[in-house]
Amino acid sequence: MTLLVIGLALWVGAHMLGRLAPGARAALGARRGKIVLAVVLALSVILVVIGYRGAPYIPVYTPPAWGVHVNNALMYVAVLLFGLGSSKSTLRGRLRHPQLSGFALWAALHLLVNGDLHSVVMFGTFLVWALAEMALLNATTPRPAPFTQGTRKGTVRLLVIALVLYAVITAVHAWLGVWPFAG
Repeated sequence: MTLLVIGLALWVGAHMLGRLAPGARAALGARRGKIVLAVVLALSVILVVIGYRGAPYIPVYTPPAWGVHVNNALMYVAVLLFGLGSSKSTLRGRLRHPQLSGFALWAALHLLVNGDLHSVVMFGTFLVWALAEMALLNATTPRPAPFTQGTRKGTVRLLVIALVLYAVITAVHAWLGVWPFAG
């Protein structure tokens, strides 16, 4: 569990550094700062994965049986939202933080279907971080002009790519030994 917590702390710290300590981020310089943060984020993901996989199973609550169905239905939406921020969809301008919203939905849905301590720590941290990041962005940066260059073709492309990614994510879960569907 220690590696999981260290990895989560690095993830949150690296993402919040520029907003909470802009002087420290600026002192790193543009190019060097990106490299340092990329290395820290890669290390954080490695530590989170190793820490999560190695943590003992300690039950905290029993997830509801219907949660699996809600999770599976809304995970497509989470993937869609995450991709929306980089898309050429007409929907892009309707939401200020689509990637963070997708990430928060992903975390919340996984809390719905995982009731063990290491899942609560990991997905709970990710959920709180995503919500805090959105609040911090709203408080510190002006609202950008809405994205208006979207096309229907871009929306269709987003829907298809999200569906393919959803299938890949499902396959990776199955490959890791976690069947994401009920039954």
